[in-house]
Amino acid sequence: MRWLNPLKLSQSWIEPNWRIYLQSQQPKLWFLAIIIGLMVSCAAILFRLGIGAVQWLWLGTNSENIVTAAHNTPDWIIIAAPTIGGLVVGIFLDRIHPIKRAEGVADVIEARAHNGKGLRLWQGIDSAAVTIVSLGSGASAGREGPIVHLGASLASLICRTFSLNPTSKKTLIACGVASAVSASFNAPIAGVLFAHEVILGHYALTAFVPIVLSSAFGTVLSRVYFGDIAAFNIPAYQITSYWEMPAFALLGLTCAIVAVLFQFSLMGTDWVARQIKIPLILRPVIGGFAVGCIALVFPEVLGVGYEATDKALHQQLPIALMFALIIAKTAATSITLASRFGGGIFSPSLYIGAMTGGTFGLIAAQVFPEMASSHGLYAILGMGAVAASVLGAPVSTTMIVFELTGGYALSIALLLTVSIATGITLALHGRSYFHWQLEMRGIFLHSGAHRFLVTQVTVAQFYKPLPKETSEEDRLLPEGTQTIRLMDNLEAALKQFDAVGGADIAVADPNREGYIIGWAQHVDALRHFNQMLIRTQEEEHR
Repeated sequence: MRWLNPLKLSQSWIEPNWRIYLQSQQPKLWFLAIIIGLMVSCAAILFRLGIGAVQWLWLGTNSENIVTAAHNTPDWIIIAAPTIGGLVVGIFLDRIHPIKRAEGVADVIEARAHNGKGLRLWQGIDSAAVTIVSLGSGASAGREGPIVHLGASLASLICRTFSLNPTSKKTLIACGVASAVSASFNAPIAGVLFAHEVILGHYALTAFVPIVLSSAFGTVLSRVYFGDIAAFNIPAYQITSYWEMPAFALLGLTCAIVAVLFQFSLMGTDWVARQIKIPLILRPVIGGFAVGCIALVFPEVLGVGYEATDKALHQQLPIALMFALIIAKTAATSITLASRFGGGIFSPSLYIGAMTGGTFGLIAAQVFPEMASSHGLYAILGMGAVAASVLGAPVSTTMIVFELTGGYALSIALLLTVSIATGITLALHGRSYFHWQLEMRGIFLHSGAHRFLVTQVTVAQFYKPLPKETSEEDRLLPEGTQTIRLMDNLEAALKQFDAVGGADIAVADPNREGYIIGWAQHVDALRHFNQMLIRTQEEEHR
């Protein structure tokens, strides 16, 4: 019974696992994840307070009840607030912010793909400041995008302070995102799932514990300040009959169409704004004026829109108003983001989904009055379905709807509606809003790691330089020899290798024309590409 020897068991089984645990920097990651969770939670609290402070200047309240306050506010202030806010944003973007726009979730996904590069703390603070002014002055957007970016930027600062490998850096960036989501929405489980599903794109166990720690500590600090209160306190809705399942499926189809049209509106408005040549300072001013004009008729479009969403969930809005608000909120959010205001699209997606579900529920009640559940229940389902389709994150969105509303009894209906909406959106549109933003920058992540890596790996990473003792004569480019540049990516290199039948290609000297600095070999390019693919697979499955 030698196999029962504790010492042998320790040496053959426990020690190797413990060695891998230490090599993956897990103890350090666990500690840093807690620090990041607390830091990001503090930032999220200040972020929400900042929005409320700006809002108080013109509405006299820092609460989420913007619609109620707007009804008691003169029309000229309703128009002036987002217009003046737009002027402040325009000046800030033109004179201070280096990339001339507020950053968000797509920038964090891009940074993760580049091993954490590209996230700067001051850019995160700048984007948060732009969003505080934007949402505080009534711009129609969500607060999750910039706070997610700020959380990732704070995590990136920690990564640069400590010696961490690329995998650990990605994990800590996801920790910052998880804490930002959980602290902003009082949704710790959704924060964990969002970080895995949207940012990392995998559910590796080595990343799970740090992300949970960060999300949990971020939520605790947020609850200490704001209290443990769900964003929407809804009645205890119940499914009237399981014969409603076809209606839930049809709602999923409807929400998919609404989600696709919402994304097309965002894309189309952004394209139109890019074609119009006006000074950057004036772009948010014009957009703010347009949003203010819409708000004169529909004050429900102002800001994040939680009050109107809550009323839809409580069955306090008529069908005509909910239908009109779908169009009004889509237009206001599209104008807001195209005008370079700061903000995200998660809260508007929840808003539009709630109005879509509420409208659908009232129609269903008229067609099948004996079988249909309350339209408040349909509003919850629509809220999750549209948001999941736009974000491309069905799992985390389903959980965040549970945590925002406490409606866990609706799990079967919500899962059915969300899955159908997400699947049909993928069939019609093929990508989430975040991946569309990345594709506009030439970054194709949704096609898989191999498609992304061939555009990011450069010749400089795999070519063989000439020895230092190589003479000047041997550095001359042989006549008729094919050349390649150091900055050419792997995709371009493979095409050249194919053109020359797999032969070696000279690497041109970037500083001296007619000279070479080394040779690129086809086998080295493929070997480097395979190593990076293997490293990616190990990261996603360990």
